[in-house]
Amino acid sequence: MGKIKKKGEAGNAKNYITRSQAVRKLQISLPDFRQLCIWKGIFPREPRNKKKVSKSSTPSTTFYYAKDIQYLLHEPLLQKFRDQKALEKKISKALGRGDVGDAKRLETNAVRPEKTGKPRYTLNHVIRERYPTFVDALRDLDDCLSMLFLFANLPSTSTVPAKMIARCEKLCLEFQHYLIVSQTLRKSFLSIKGIYYQANIQGEDILWLVPYKFNQRVVGDVDFRIMGTFVEFYMTLLGFVNFRLYTSIGLKYPPKFDETKDDQAAELAAFKLESTRLDDPSSVPQITNSEPQTGPDPKTQAAVTKLIQKMKEEAANDTSDGAEPNVEAQGDQEEQSTDAIDKFEPVAPGGDVLPQPSYSESNTENLFANCTFFLSREAPRQPLELLLRAFGCKRIGWDAVLGDGAFTTNERDPSITHQIVDRPVVQAAMEESGDGEDNQTSQKLASNQRMPGRVYVQPQWVWDSINDGELKRPDQYAPGAQLPPHLSPFVQHTQGAYDPTIPLEDQQPEDEALEDSDEEVDGDDLAVKGIEEGADGMDIASDDEEDEEDGDNDSFGGFSDEEDGGANKKGQNNEDEDEDEEEAELQYQRELEAELTGKPVKRAGSANPQTKAKAEARKKLAQKAREEAEELERQKGMLSKKKRKLFEQMQYTNNKKSTEDKALRLKRRKLEKAKGQQGKA
Repeated sequence: MGKIKKKGEAGNAKNYITRSQAVRKLQISLPDFRQLCIWKGIFPREPRNKKKVSKSSTPSTTFYYAKDIQYLLHEPLLQKFRDQKALEKKISKALGRGDVGDAKRLETNAVRPEKTGKPRYTLNHVIRERYPTFVDALRDLDDCLSMLFLFANLPSTSTVPAKMIARCEKLCLEFQHYLIVSQTLRKSFLSIKGIYYQANIQGEDILWLVPYKFNQRVVGDVDFRIMGTFVEFYMTLLGFVNFRLYTSIGLKYPPKFDETKDDQAAELAAFKLESTRLDDPSSVPQITNSEPQTGPDPKTQAAVTKLIQKMKEEAANDTSDGAEPNVEAQGDQEEQSTDAIDKFEPVAPGGDVLPQPSYSESNTENLFANCTFFLSREAPRQPLELLLRAFGCKRIGWDAVLGDGAFTTNERDPSITHQIVDRPVVQAAMEESGDGEDNQTSQKLASNQRMPGRVYVQPQWVWDSINDGELKRPDQYAPGAQLPPHLSPFVQHTQGAYDPTIPLEDQQPEDEALEDSDEEVDGDDLAVKGIEEGADGMDIASDDEEDEEDGDNDSFGGFSDEEDGGANKKGQNNEDEDEDEEEAELQYQRELEAELTGKPVKRAGSANPQTKAKAEARKKLAQKAREEAEELERQKGMLSKKKRKLFEQMQYTNNKKSTEDKALRLKRRKLEKAKGQQGKA
């Protein structure tokens, strides 16, 4: 006879454990248990049958795997929590006895991170356990960056200490320095939530969200204790990642930090990067507010001059000995000509054309290398500085009110090639008696004054140029111009779906194209009718009556052969009846319009031939659609019940997508028509 199983000792009841049982087993408080689960990556589980798992009559709501809780028993952080709890009990007992000196002595031994800045524990071992390889850490970097950039923009409160905010901001700026030096930033997008960035680091695409630099209002319905636990873990993770990234490109970590520059809002310029290579410490690009040297180093120039002179003397000695000086040069030319990239040629005509290799697939990394930018004080400095420097720009200036670290604060600097402006165009004339100053700071230039030879663009020009990989036309982004649509670069367009980058004529079906053309023709007819009504009504009406009578007398010449044959055909279908009904309705509509306007009735025979052609084409398309629907119903009848339901689900999804695409095309068509009417006006 087998062993009798008792209830609650085997099966799911043994595999799961409730939260209260886990807290009792670990002997820690509930907040410490939450912190430990967040750091170790342990989350609640949902069993299939709560009644079988629960040992009590009322089923609990939160369950964990028993193996996960058993794994937490060996966590070194548990001892830290217990020591801290025991020390707090001793302090409270000393205060209860009235022994203030003993309580003060115990409190000095306690670790107060909110006062001293020193943590009670470190999470280094947790990072090494959760991310055994560096690629695993990179794959989990999206939420880390989004959370840290969010906290770097929050104001300091009792729940969010200032030291945590400063630490988050410092780590984010260090990560931005790596993006600038390595040029791994790829795309960016402006959204309502904030600015999305995408970087490709060691083959992994990392996407994170940075909020706008607005004054944030901290509300009370957000539990910042839970978020602070995540931030504490993410700060340790990003510190590890920054160290690995800096050392991979030969930089020292952490970089030197200048607090005086940081107090002056220098941000990126407050860091000084140092190379780990002792032979070439000057190879690291620095962000400084001084103009770079235009001339070479005098010591290097002297060495180069000496070497060139020596080579000239050797060449003169060779020619005096009777040697041929052009032999080596010809050999070098032959080597240079052979040092080319192989091209993939198709073996047979009509074969597949393979992409040809090149030395550099794209030059987008140095997109702004030949530009010198100046940021107006209304433009967002932080995201523009990051994007411009990450894509090759070396010299960026801005107004002094935006902070320290600019290449120049003089708006009249002749070396500036592009200026980013985000203010509306001022049409008012300049007053002669005005001194050009406002109540904040004095303007270098008036709001409607422009420097000759300089390109003025709006901030969206930078984002669109980066996403498209080329410098966009600046006239489309001029101050005051209507900007083109800012499309997300992260959307993958599928075949057959609506694509805003393709012209509307290339992706709309034939029936939509016919409807569009009919609307245009109706609009032209209405415009002509309005012009006719604006002229002398009596003369035009009398002329129309005479023309109408002449047209009626001339148009009636008996029945034609085609009409006679069509009337005598047998088996006339329902389509002819529908056409007659439509024609009768149109004729009735014409009679009502003539009665209201006092004009003669227009006959059906005087319709525009273009309108007739459109109507015939529409009828053909409708007939074709009916035939396709009938054929589809016949094919569905040959399927089994299971396959027919699956096919109907697929058809429903496709129809839903096509309806959404049609709505988007209709909206775009209306916008284009509105723009066309504004252009004509």
